[in-house]
Order: sequence, then structure tokens, then C-alpha cells
Amino acid sequence: IYGTVKPGSIGIPISDTKVKIVDPDTGEEISEPGRIGELLVKGPQVMREYWNKPDETELVLVDGWLHTGDLVHMDEDGYIFVADRLKDMIIMGGEKIYPRELEDFLYTHPAIKEVAVTGMPHPLRGEVPKAFVVLKEGNAITEKELRKYCIAHLSRFKVPKIQIIDALPRNSVGKVLRRLLREEQF
Repeated sequence: IYGTVKPGSIGIPISDTKVKIVDPDTGEEISEPGRIGELLVKGPQVMREYWNKPDETELVLVDGWLHTGDLVHMDEDGYIFVADRLKDMIIMGGEKIYPRELEDFLYTHPAIKEVAVTGMPHPLRGEVPKAFVVLKEGNAITEKELRKYCIAHLSRFKVPKIQIIDALPRNSVGKVLRRLLREEQF
């Protein structure tokens, strides 16, 4: 993907590469700018298969289209913006909540050093968002105060539960281990 630099964009498709954005629920192509869907890619540089993993290959390669698992939207100029990962999307009572959107919002609070949002199982709603927050040194804000901050600025259904922790669990290359957060094993 290349093109003029637009902040937050991954660019526009390179030549010989076809892309489309589809509704993850219906598989229908999305043509309206700004609407979020899964990015599909087709072209000579796309992998042919996962080595010795035909079942996994079948899940991500359909009719030559690679299902990237990235949730994106395209603007009026054809520039693509990543919203989140499909597997990280939270579905709460039929509403779609994107963890990255909540994380970006929470980073606007001056007391927050790091944050990761994940979906937690809920018996009635399916999932609910929960934010695991690491505070900047010297800040003593409470979970209740952070929740009030969210209530003042977010749609009610997007307001996450808040848990303040000392550090986010990470793998050896620094990626946040959301699975451990979901399982609360950190």
C-alpha cells in the first residue's frame, strides 16, 4: 500500500493488488466511505497457503481473496485506515465496540500511561468492554474516577469496566497479550 501520507492511514492499494472491504457478518462488499469492515486482499504477492495447514488456509483464503482479519474503513480518496483486529472486536448485545477506539479515547486522560481494552464474557450481553489501565507514576486516580470520565464522553454502551494494574502482560517482542487479560492471568 502506498500513496500520499495521510495521518493514520496505511495508504492506498499498490498496482496489481485488489482490495475490498466486506461486512464481517454478511460478507457483502462495503462501498460507503467511512464504514468499517474486514479488509480482503487479492494479488500476486498474496500467500498461497499456510505451510502444511490446509484447514487454516481454507479459513483465510476464499476464492483467491485473503481475509486479513483487519477491520478498516476507506475514505473518499481511497485511503485505508485500520480500526482494529476482527478477533478483538467486542460484541455487546448486538452492538460492535472497537477496543482501539476506546484505547485512543482513554489515552486522552493525562493520568494514563498505558491501556488495553478487551471483551470480557457476560451472561446476558455476550461481552462487555474492560479497560486494563497502567497509570503514570505519581497519579492516584481511582477506577471510579476514570469510569466517570468515560461516562462523560462516551456512548453509554461503550463505557468500559476499569481495572488499574501495575503493568500490561506482554510477549518477548512487547505485544500486549490480550488473551491473558481476558483470562485475567497476569
